[in-house]
Amino acid sequence: MSEAGPAKTYHHGDLRNALLEAARALLEEGPLAELSLRAVARRAGVSHAAPYRHFPNHEALLVELATEGFVELRGEIVGAASAKGAESDRIAKIGAAYMRFVARRPALARLMFGPQLPNRERFPELGAAADSVGEEIGTTLHDPALGLAVWAAVHGLAMLILENVVDLGQRRSGLNVLPSRAEILLRSLFTIGRG
Repeated sequence: MSEAGPAKTYHHGDLRNALLEAARALLEEGPLAELSLRAVARRAGVSHAAPYRHFPNHEALLVELATEGFVELRGEIVGAASAKGAESDRIAKIGAAYMRFVARRPALARLMFGPQLPNRERFPELGAAADSVGEEIGTTLHDPALGLAVWAAVHGLAMLILENVVDLGQRRSGLNVLPSRAEILLRSLFTIGRG
């Protein structure tokens, strides 16, 4: 049997994390349609059957990736929430953190919020992770309604940018310009709206 055969790949030290790492890389490198369990297995260097030990199907893998994404995004917002200053400063920092996440992980953001997971109600952990983002923004701003408005504004802007509907300079300069642009827009929008 060759070294690349099933005998070598059967005993994997941390198969679940190796599969997730391979899936994350594939997600950011190419179209979501190419992210199959078979491609993940190939990338992780394991047999085609190995992913089924941890993910019963393709949807379960995508749910895990999206759930991780919401947890990561919430962490970005928690970091931004520690900013001192006026409400408009906190809103601007939250918007910048959100855009940093989207600029760094555009394919993951599309998966988290896109139509690729039509059965979200069957995955309560995914719903809880998504809800925690809005709750964190509302808690940070001491106003759940304002939190939802901020989330809607920054998310809408992020999706318009990712789909190349709106150009805030990213077409020429890249996605890394987005945090500062979002900060400016949100500061002006919510200062005017609350002033």
